[in-house]
Amino acid sequence: MPLQLNKSSERLLSLDVMRGMIMILLAAESCRVYESIKELHEGGVIEQFFHHPWHGLRFWDLVQPSFMFMAGTAMYISFESKRKKGITWRQNFKHILIRSAKLFLLGTGLHCIYSGKIVWELWNVLTQLSVTTIIAYLIIGRSFTFQIIAGLLLIVLNDVLYRTILMPGFDQPFTEYHNFGAYADTLLMGKINPDGWVAINIIPTAAHTVWGMVAGKFLMTANSGTKKTVTLLAIGVIALVLGFGADISNISPIIKRISTAGFVLASVGWVLLILAALYWWIDVKQHSKYTWIAVVVGMNAIFIYVFFETVGAQWVNGVVAIFVPIKVLSALVTLFLEWYLCYWLYKKQIFFKL
Repeated sequence: MPLQLNKSSERLLSLDVMRGMIMILLAAESCRVYESIKELHEGGVIEQFFHHPWHGLRFWDLVQPSFMFMAGTAMYISFESKRKKGITWRQNFKHILIRSAKLFLLGTGLHCIYSGKIVWELWNVLTQLSVTTIIAYLIIGRSFTFQIIAGLLLIVLNDVLYRTILMPGFDQPFTEYHNFGAYADTLLMGKINPDGWVAINIIPTAAHTVWGMVAGKFLMTANSGTKKTVTLLAIGVIALVLGFGADISNISPIIKRISTAGFVLASVGWVLLILAALYWWIDVKQHSKYTWIAVVVGMNAIFIYVFFETVGAQWVNGVVAIFVPIKVLSALVTLFLEWYLCYWLYKKQIFFKL
C-alpha cells in the first residue's frame, strides 16, 4: 500500500527519489540480478549494468558518481537547514569529521568482510566519500564560481599527476596497472587492485561531491523551478561536451577506474541531466504518485548499502537461493526482501544516521 510521504519545505522529493534509485540499482547488483540475467543472455542492454573494462562509458559507470554527487547535494541542504537553526560552520564541521571517520571505518571494514580477514584497502566508495565530504565541506560557504573552479582544479590536478609522475613500471599515464594511481596504491597499500581501481580517485571524484554541493545550493535559491531545470540541463550538456570532447581530442580519455578528467566531466553531465529531469517531473510538475517506492530506500541509504554488502551478500542471497533455485527469480526475490526491509523501517519511522 502506498505510503504518505513526509513533506518538508527543506526537502526536495526528487533528491530523495534519485538517492533511492541509486541504492536500488546497487542492491540489485549485490543480489546478482544483473549477473543472473547476463548468464541467460550475453551482450545487449545488460552490458550497460557492468562497468566498462577500461576506456569508455556505460550506464553502470554513472552510479558511483551519482552517489558522490547526491552526497554533496544532501550535505549542502542539511548545512543550510542547520545554519538557519543557529548551528555554526565550526560546530557542524565537528559532525562532518565524526561522520567521515565512521564512513572511513565502514569502507575499510567492508573490504575485510569481502576478504574474510583483516586487510588494508582503500577502494570502497564509503572510504572515498569520507574524504571527498571533508574536501567539499571546507569550501561549502564559498561562491558558486569558487566551487566550480575548485572542482575543475581537482580533476586537472589528477590528470597532471598521471602525466608527470612517471615511475619505472608505472610510466604509462592511462594504461591499466601501469599508471600513477597504481603506483600510489603500492605506496599506500602495498598492492594493486586487480580490476584497475585506484585509491587516489578521492582527488578527482571529490569534484562530484563539490559539484553536487553546488547543485544543492542552486536548488535552494529563489529561482523558479523552470529556470532551475533549464540551468541544470544546460550545464549538464556543457559538461558532456567537455567530457566527450576531451576524450575525442585525446586530452583526457574517459576512464572510470582512474576517474580521469574526461570521465568526471562526462559522468557529471549525465548526472545533471538525470537530476534535472527528476526535479522537473517531481518537484516542478508535482508528479509524486509512485515516488515512495524509491524514497523508502533513499531515506536509509547508508544502512541498506552496508546491509546488502554484508548480511545480504554473505547470507540472504544464499538462503533465498535454497528455496528459489532459479537464479534470476532468486535474485529478484532477494532484491524485493531488501526493499521491503527499507519499507518496513520507513513505516516504523526508523532511520539510521551516521
